[in-house]
Order: sequence, then structure tokens, then C-alpha cells
Amino acid sequence: MLSTIALDTQVLRPGLCTGCGACQGLCPYWGSVDGRTVCFFDCERADGRCQRFCPRMPTDLDALRKQFFPEDTILPEIGPFLGLYLTRAADESIRSKAQHGGSMTALVELALKEGFIDAAALTRSQGGLNPEGVLAVTAEEVRACSGSSFQVPPTLAVLNKALKEDRFHSIGVVGTPCKTLAVYKMKANPLPDNDNHAGNIGMVFGLFCGWGLDWDGLNALAARHADLAKVSHVDIPPSKYHSLELREDGKTVSVNLDEVTPLVRSGCRYCADMTAEFADLSIGGARSADGWDVDKGWNQIIVRSEKGRQLLDLAREKGVLEFKDAMEGGLEKLQKASLGKKRTAVRNLRELTGKPDGLGYLNPSREMFKDL
Repeated sequence: MLSTIALDTQVLRPGLCTGCGACQGLCPYWGSVDGRTVCFFDCERADGRCQRFCPRMPTDLDALRKQFFPEDTILPEIGPFLGLYLTRAADESIRSKAQHGGSMTALVELALKEGFIDAAALTRSQGGLNPEGVLAVTAEEVRACSGSSFQVPPTLAVLNKALKEDRFHSIGVVGTPCKTLAVYKMKANPLPDNDNHAGNIGMVFGLFCGWGLDWDGLNALAARHADLAKVSHVDIPPSKYHSLELREDGKTVSVNLDEVTPLVRSGCRYCADMTAEFADLSIGGARSADGWDVDKGWNQIIVRSEKGRQLLDLAREKGVLEFKDAMEGGLEKLQKASLGKKRTAVRNLRELTGKPDGLGYLNPSREMFKDL
């Protein structure tokens, strides 16, 4: 058995790994193969950054939130909250390549231009559906990362490498909830004897996420329904449509969600965060009274920090984003959906541990989930 013990026995073997890459790029031992985390060599360290940063190692989420966010801003269902907005990129050339409204691309580009960040750890396509992590330092490189992926690449391996090199001193990170949690664990655990340069993390941009899919499984599914070489986007409409959409040469192919759910990564079944609660700004597809045909061209943004608010205000001032009023009751619907994901995670963790009070990596945060 590997003596990298904790990650092997507590994360990989139980199927909790999210593939975020937080354990990679730190040493030669950990890597990734087609979205699967792999330990290449035995390691005898009893502790290390891989264990400290992993989002599925036991974490006191309440203490971590209070370390970085004012307690009076924290909503139980969705975390730190300073406001909810509906936005889209004002630049049509950004919107045309975006998953939805292009707000993330526009904001990261603005953050880079205005000095909020000097580089960004992002995800882009390898040329098909499979994604990869990259470090972007120009607006053109940011735009090349437009669009979403329903597979999870080890983007944080790119961040770890950039932090280790210490060339950039205000790096932005875009990631799903597992990745943004790992980034805040990095920020909370600088190692004096082995500095990870966590102070060089400038801003964190979170992505709403329901789950990620197995790399090989999604490719096989897409190939059954479309010409894989021509699929440019994958999307999940609101739940009432019960489908996954493949965009192929300008047309949309719908796949019944029953074919998709068996492909959900095991680790995603234990995730209790839908809205990327550890971030400066969290962004997802819009939901409004206008319906899906309109909503898929807009984003909803949760502002979580003062730095996030400053960037969003600047985007409004400079006309980088267009804004419209959030739907009445929109926050409540978001809270309800987020709470539903927490309940599912708690139920699945109890089944995994075989104990009514066994919450696995959430055990240090048990008080937060006691009523679920």
C-alpha cells in the first residue's frame, strides 16, 4: 500500500477524488492520466502540501470561511453573499464563443488589464471535448479558454507550478467548487519550511457546478449521438428539460439525461457545494422568468468579497458587462437548489461511511450539516 497513506486511503480508494490537481505539480509523485489522479511512486511523508490542499481531506469549512469572509455575510445555503446580479459580456465576439453570457471571460480579461491579476490559471479545450489547464497572461489567451467543460482537468497543477516558479505575484484562478476550496486551503496553509507562495494568489473566480463527467464516458456518449470532431459545446439546460445538449456545426443535439448520469464522477456525488462558496465572484448560467432561450445568453453572479465587488463595479463603469435585474425570488431559488445539493452529498456520505453521523471529509464541519 502507498504510504502517501491519507490521499490513497481517504480520497482515492473511497472514490472521493475530484481530479482538481491540487496534489499535482508539487513533486514527482502525483500526476493525472485522462482526468484520473495517479500516484506514480511511494512517498513516506506523513504530511505534505498534497494532503493539506486536497479538497476531500477533512476540512473545517466554517472556520475556513470565517478566516476569509465576514461572518455576517455568510448565508448557510450559498456561503458569503454581497449581492446577486444577471450579466453578460457587452462584447458580442466574447458572447459568441462563450458557454452562456461570457461574463467570466470578460471579467478575467478586465482583471488582467486593470492589474487585479497578472496571470490566470484557466481551462481550455485540447482540441476536442477533453480539457487541459493552462496559465494565461494575455487577453487573447484568456479568450482562447472561453466555454465550459463538463470534464474536470487538473487545473490546479498549473497553479502549483506557477506558484512554485514565483514569476507572477497576483494569479487569478477560475475553477469549480472543489478547485476553489483547494485554493483557499492553499491560502490558509502556507508552509514556512516549504513555501507554496500562496500570497501570489490574487483573485478566485468560482464556477457553479452540479457535477463533472468521466472523460472517456463523455467522449463515447458524444460519439454515439454526433460527429465528435464537430462538437464545439456541451450544455445542461434547466432540470425540466432532462437533457444534455451537444452543439454540432450550429445545430443542437439533445441527449436524455438518463444516459448521462451514470457518467458522473464518483467524487462529485459527495460534493456539498453548488455555487463555489470559496471565491471572490461565483458565476453560473442565468435563471429568470424569461426562460431558457433567453437565459442561456446570460449569467448570474454572486459577489462574495470586496475585491469581487470592486471588479464587478468596474465592469459596469467601463461597459464591459451588461446588467439586468435579477428575477424576483431568484436568490431563494438559488438557495433551495444549493441546499438540495448539500442534502444529496450528506446522504451519499452517510451511505459511504455506513454511519448515520459519518460525513467523511465533512466531519470537522458536522455542525453545518446537522439538520440535513
